[in-house]
Amino acid sequence: MSDIEKKSIDPATIEMIEKAHIDGCETIFDRADVMKPCPIGAEGSCCKHCYMGPCRVPAPKKKEGALEKIRRIGLCGATAETISARNFARMVAAGTAAHCDHARGVAKVFLATAKGEVPEFQIKDEQKLYQVAMDFGIEIGDRPIREIAIDIGERALAEFGRQEGELIFLKRAPLKRQEIWRNLGVAPRGIDREVVELLHRTCMGVDQDYQDLLISAARCALADGWGGSMISTELQDILFGNPVPILGQVNLGVLKKDEVNVVVHGHEPLLPEIMVGVLNDPDIQQAVQSVGAKGINLAGMCCSANEILMRHGIPVAGNFLQQELAIVTGVVDAMVVDIQCEMQSLAQVAKCYHTKLITTSPKAKIEGAIHIEFEEREAQKVAKKILMEAIENFSNRKTNVEIPSHVADMVVGFSHETINYLLGGFFRASYRPLNDNIINGRIRGIAGVVGCNNARTTHDDPNLTLIKELIKNDVIVLTTGCAAITSGKAGLLTPEAAKLYAGDGLASVCEAVGLPPVLHMGACVDNSRILMAATAVVKDGGLGDDISDLPAAGAALEWMHEKAIAIGHYFVASGVFTVFGTVWPTTGSEPVSRFLFEELENSLKGKWGFEPDPRKAAKLMIEHIDKKRKALGIDRARERVLFDMAKRRELDAA
Repeated sequence: MSDIEKKSIDPATIEMIEKAHIDGCETIFDRADVMKPCPIGAEGSCCKHCYMGPCRVPAPKKKEGALEKIRRIGLCGATAETISARNFARMVAAGTAAHCDHARGVAKVFLATAKGEVPEFQIKDEQKLYQVAMDFGIEIGDRPIREIAIDIGERALAEFGRQEGELIFLKRAPLKRQEIWRNLGVAPRGIDREVVELLHRTCMGVDQDYQDLLISAARCALADGWGGSMISTELQDILFGNPVPILGQVNLGVLKKDEVNVVVHGHEPLLPEIMVGVLNDPDIQQAVQSVGAKGINLAGMCCSANEILMRHGIPVAGNFLQQELAIVTGVVDAMVVDIQCEMQSLAQVAKCYHTKLITTSPKAKIEGAIHIEFEEREAQKVAKKILMEAIENFSNRKTNVEIPSHVADMVVGFSHETINYLLGGFFRASYRPLNDNIINGRIRGIAGVVGCNNARTTHDDPNLTLIKELIKNDVIVLTTGCAAITSGKAGLLTPEAAKLYAGDGLASVCEAVGLPPVLHMGACVDNSRILMAATAVVKDGGLGDDISDLPAAGAALEWMHEKAIAIGHYFVASGVFTVFGTVWPTTGSEPVSRFLFEELENSLKGKWGFEPDPRKAAKLMIEHIDKKRKALGIDRARERVLFDMAKRRELDAA
């Protein structure tokens, strides 16, 4: 491979990296060549929790003397294990805070919508509203929708400040799983309480038992997966509609040379939803015509992309490592960002071209960007102002314009309810066909492949290679976030992909139902949909009585964000074997890594794995799936046989 081919396997990305070099514009790929990661920080062995340090406690050499052993502790006496566990726990706390602060914002808008204070938002999915109301223990009867919605909004917001008891959505988990959490004392009491307590535990001189720190981190992570993220997903579905299968397109080729291009990037769907609604406003259309553009093209980036893609079919320009490259095309008239995963370098890249970088969240400003704050009570006004900024910028384009031709079709929008319906039909919606095909061996198992891109590895390669290996071996894949966008670019999110890439068993099921072998389930917060799908499989019967019994595994081979560690830890705490790649943040402590990779399974029934090589990672996941199949007694394929009367008599006689 050439040096540039080592940066990405996506041809559109490679083209834009080359163009950026020609244009003299620096991107993350250039910085990754020059700036190497700190080896001590990468293994989790640097402590900056007080300023007697930073203290560095790198992994011991094979032959070390007494002095080297002494240096394996910080000035305060904190061991390498304590330091490593504290760093890991702080990542969980930060990732949980990110998802749950997002959820808090959604809950506040939901409540304001229910009260009629933000008329530009409305409740679109009444059926899901009733379901969430029942989960929250809210009376339905013949009460008006508005009253029920107000109760839901207040109950959801109360989950953040709850001090005692348990989060309400924990009751959605299998009963055995709930029992495990309670026996270990890791059932989250309140979302904010768990984040605050975990950060307190990691302060200098507080919790100094690495196992206790990691178990406490599990409780905090569960407050994300079964708390904040699940609240966010459910309330967004009620407000904007539960996703159903819809056709979309992906990659930088979705940008248009003769149209005004607006890219929305980030994780909060509130403003993007409003922008979709005002695209055809007469004032907007008239302004577009006045600058000589043929139209206005809204496209997404990262998880804001996934949100409006799966509800409206809005095209996706790319995933995390393509955000700068979208601007490099020279045709992005405005990039609109909210929270999480926005590179500060976007402002510098925008200066190389004509793009207006617009920040919209009071929590996330970027030096050099225009700030147009999103106010829910003036949502349409803000959306129109942003679109007008882009339209006015259309005539400022420079001559260095180049759009890659690469674009792929995809079918997305597979919520766990939609999968239920597609498998069982409207009147008999059920996961039973999936369970039956896992039991009879046509489908080997289930894998969740989620997460980020990481500039320390070849863009898209680890996730894509892993997913192809899994479906080739009859493992159906559920995907979210940037990994989902990777799958779309590679053509894996269409029903036709089953015949091209899946094993015979999985392909036969996909063709019968009309499903892709890889199911796009949404954005980062929508990993809670995977938890609900796993729970539905357990409750449908035949595959054990806990998530840990399922022939299932998870992975995020290109992870880079603290959110990914929080997600991974709540899957592990829910009983799932979860494999990460690229780097691992506790390699500086063998006992901490052993606890996460082996010993944690004794209590939580789930465990971590680390394997950068995607084929080896697939092998680990498949071996785990096969182990679970054997434990369930379904390790051999069993075809369904229709018995005639003679066969039935033989059974009775036996």
